Amino acid sequence: MRKIIATQYKRSIFYMEIIALILLIGLAYNFIPSKKGTQTFYIPASDINTAIKTLEENGYEMTVIDRWVLALKKIPDEGWYTTTPNRYGRIAFFYTLYKQKTDATMDVVVFAGETKEELSTRLANDMKLDKQKLLEAYNSLALFEEADILAQRYTLARKANEITTMRYILMMSQRTLDSFKQEHVKKPFSISELKIIFIIASIIQKESNALEEMPLISSVIYNRLEKKMRLQMDSTLNYGVFSHTIVTPERIKNDTSSYNTYKYKGLPPHPLGTFTLDALKASINPAKSDYLYFMLNEKGKHDFSANYTEHIAHIKTFRAYQNEKKMKEEKALADKVLEEDTNETVKYFAPNPLGDLSVEIDWNKVKL
Repeated sequence: MRKIIATQYKRSIFYMEIIALILLIGLAYNFIPSKKGTQTFYIPASDINTAIKTLEENGYEMTVIDRWVLALKKIPDEGWYTTTPNRYGRIAFFYTLYKQKTDATMDVVVFAGETKEELSTRLANDMKLDKQKLLEAYNSLALFEEADILAQRYTLARKANEITTMRYILMMSQRTLDSFKQEHVKKPFSISELKIIFIIASIIQKESNALEEMPLISSVIYNRLEKKMRLQMDSTLNYGVFSHTIVTPERIKNDTSSYNTYKYKGLPPHPLGTFTLDALKASINPAKSDYLYFMLNEKGKHDFSANYTEHIAHIKTFRAYQNEKKMKEEKALADKVLEEDTNETVKYFAPNPLGDLSVEIDWNKVKL
């Protein structure tokens, strides 16, 4: 009997020691100093591996125990999170992370044709961020000089910093692009092929926002490239700081960069800016045509032609329309000035508000 009691006692002591050890380990773990990470971040999927990776990317040092604690209560859902330092230690921080989702967000629209410089300027103003840091974040994360960001709407956390903001925008662009590829692309593109497609899509976007014209413009690009013709498109000169600058004959003559497709054959070296999925779709699915030229018309659309003679006729028609429009505008301006001058003159001959003060004179009574 004594042996049984002694054995049970030793066993109880052993279990208590194990429990005490676990508690001590837990207590020691809870107060292990953790490198302070980014307080606002986006978790892109509700699974433990993604949550751990996101935390590590944002500066949090993760352990095996952290992983276990994070999954103990509830794995955080996809979304934006803003965390606050927890005075109760690591366990409370990871155990309650799923509750720290933030509603302090804002929608930002990336417009078609924007450059990274223009977008960074807007984000810096709207979110009170550093423009240079945004550009540095883009350059460190993006695949190409321009166009890694698609023209669409993005929901950003108001407290996100520069690297987190740009990482999120690029991630969501890639997600949209992956969905597009699954639906429209039969075989995967190489990096060089993807760059060519992005360049063509950016040219299409700069040339027209009309959906029905995009495949036709795409066909002109491919047809001219196939015939070893220079593209000779104004849009290729709308790169970088010239993104929204009107292309003049002087600019065409003086621009010596490889973006000048009036001087050099082939495509520009980089995409020009952001583009829509419609432009991207047109870049991989050009219309079947023999068109080599297109010219703006009086309706704001384009007339397409397969030979130079037709193209010259379209140019003459549009220039005649421009001249006529200019004459009408000048005449309207002259008529307006004349009307204003006439109104000003009438003021000096306006009727006396006191009525007619003239006196009828009897000249027979006048002595000279």
